[in-house]
Amino acid sequence: MRGALLGAAALGVLGVAAAWFISAPARIDADDLPAQAGDPERGAALFAVGGCVSCHALEGAKGADRLVLAGGRAFRTDFGTFRAPNISPDPEAGIGRWEAVDFVNAMKFGTAPDGSHFYPAFPYTSYARMRDEDLLDLWAYLRILPASGRANEPHEIGFPFSVRRAVGFWKLLYLDSGPVIPVDAELERGRYLVEGPGHCGECHTPRTAIGGPDLARWLGGGPNPDGEGTIPNLTPAGKTISSWSEADIAEYLKSGFTPDFDTAGGSMADVVTNTALLSDADRLAIARYIKALPPVGPAE
Repeated sequence: MRGALLGAAALGVLGVAAAWFISAPARIDADDLPAQAGDPERGAALFAVGGCVSCHALEGAKGADRLVLAGGRAFRTDFGTFRAPNISPDPEAGIGRWEAVDFVNAMKFGTAPDGSHFYPAFPYTSYARMRDEDLLDLWAYLRILPASGRANEPHEIGFPFSVRRAVGFWKLLYLDSGPVIPVDAELERGRYLVEGPGHCGECHTPRTAIGGPDLARWLGGGPNPDGEGTIPNLTPAGKTISSWSEADIAEYLKSGFTPDFDTAGGSMADVVTNTALLSDADRLAIARYIKALPPVGPAE
């Protein structure tokens, strides 16, 4: 009997150790990064694609104040309320003490400099598809933006979601740097922008019961994560833009006007403010990728 109990205890210890090991945050070292300095000018374009302002600027910020990434915006979800952090260059309140490798680890692996998991309200499942060279450019641009001393606010999350280590298991299911759908070479640029820095799937793809993106219904629309209503289905099966041409989509991303002269509303209006800063070529690349999506059943 005593031997059986000791055996069970040993198995339990091994199980806990294995769980701790496989849920560990992933990270790379600075030596693993490309040996190049980031280019802030190229980083500015990626900043626009990523819409960093939409989450990290203070709500209601206008003009130059939109570049003060002081954080604080609340994201209410079924798992709790998450607060966007201060990612300005302030050394105390922001990320001014980070190194480039810290930024890459955060964006690609959802790993904080202290080795803990970031919650997936931070859309690293999309940013994981970004190239390291682009992340270094984006980092270079963030470094020249204004600093803010605004202190971060804590997330409001109850047990068991407050156990950050458990995010490691979630990542095993949903953190993948590979492309979502296969495309021809001429659509590669659009796929990169949409699936990676543009992180369109974070809102336009429905979620599983544990909050992961349901890639089988990629960009098929779903409940609005910010509240009431639904996010449109972008695939050919959707009602909203299935009849739009590539030029119509590109124009919408530039001006916010639909083919019937309606305008972008809700959170999409903020997205258009960012996509309006892209080149015509990149907006058209996004449009071509969207028109090539496989159809997903209506969710509008």
